[in-house]
Amino acid sequence: MRKLIFVPILLTLALFQACSEAPFNEKFRLALETAKPGDIIEVPEGIHSFKRSLVLNTDGVTIRGAGINRSILSFKGQITGAEGLSVNASDFVIEDLAIEDTIGDALKVNEGNNIIIRRVRTEWTNGPDVKNGAYGIYPVQTSQTLVEESVAIGASDAGIYIGQSQQVIVRNCRAEFNVAGIEIENTIHADVYNNIATRNTGGILVFNMPQIPQRGHSTRVYDNDVFENNTENFATPGSAVSGVPKGSGILINSNDKVEIFNNRIRDNDTANIVISSYFSANYAGQRDLAKEFDPYPEDIFIYGNALSGGGTAPGRDYLVMVRDAVYGQQGALPDIIWDGVVNPENTDNPQVICVEQDDVDLLSIDAANEFANPSVDMQRHNCKVPKLSPVELGVD
Repeated sequence: MRKLIFVPILLTLALFQACSEAPFNEKFRLALETAKPGDIIEVPEGIHSFKRSLVLNTDGVTIRGAGINRSILSFKGQITGAEGLSVNASDFVIEDLAIEDTIGDALKVNEGNNIIIRRVRTEWTNGPDVKNGAYGIYPVQTSQTLVEESVAIGASDAGIYIGQSQQVIVRNCRAEFNVAGIEIENTIHADVYNNIATRNTGGILVFNMPQIPQRGHSTRVYDNDVFENNTENFATPGSAVSGVPKGSGILINSNDKVEIFNNRIRDNDTANIVISSYFSANYAGQRDLAKEFDPYPEDIFIYGNALSGGGTAPGRDYLVMVRDAVYGQQGALPDIIWDGVVNPENTDNPQVICVEQDDVDLLSIDAANEFANPSVDMQRHNCKVPKLSPVELGVD
């Protein structure tokens, strides 16, 4: 009898010990899969390695590390999964950790409301490489989303990407060595401010793309430092951002109601601000798709920025040709370049881009006529657009 009692006790102790000594990566995966609303899942200091994607599908969960460079989820040996961490939940908070070297996107948050991403670093530690994952911080189809004090490095598409979302703030972040540093795409009401975008191919992008149900508008880009975004484009050929010229500071494509103000923008080799239609950009070689949506940027208001340098080494051959024709081989494109393509039906509002900046030129490169007559006409852009209201979030 004593033997029969003693054996179960030993088995129980062994099982308890095995569970308590399980590697953190196993405990973490189980915590995500069994999470309940209100759970706080802690990530201790250290490098924690994973070979397959992590998934969270429970609302109201917080994931909290010990610091942006102290708690590291490493996917350097990842063999399966499209993301590092995939979240399909609302009322989600993730803070104070890093996600490194995923084979796909680093952190994807899909279809959630009330999202906070705070002090999160996503990085591919080998530097710019077409084999890196596409997106670092990647909320898509979300609302009431805050990304702050975060870092994104090495994404082969966008370091910080907000897509098809509403009511978004991106602030106090740093993006470098990505193809696109920070990208707002097909999103309604976004504020992007107090960020640093440097050494990307393009610093800050505000895009609309076809074949997406939601058309974006109403983005404010202000109080950012956008400089030296001159990294060669290393995006997958044929992808949307593969058409971004290296040396683009702030780039607007086919988006409406965009304010660019109080930024410090300098030394971007193509131009400090680039504005284009989908027709001119011809991203992914699918120009015919532009028929399905409004491809023209309109109601763009640029004012109060500190602009300097740049324009000396345009990142596309046709822009080099325009530079040489207008300013000479030793010259430089001005701070703002625009493809000059306008909606032929928009006869009531031909001034689609308004510039309130002293001593700043906007060059229309006349892309619609194969660059036959590039010109500067600042009187045409001497106008104002009603200013947008600040984005207000229900999260903090």
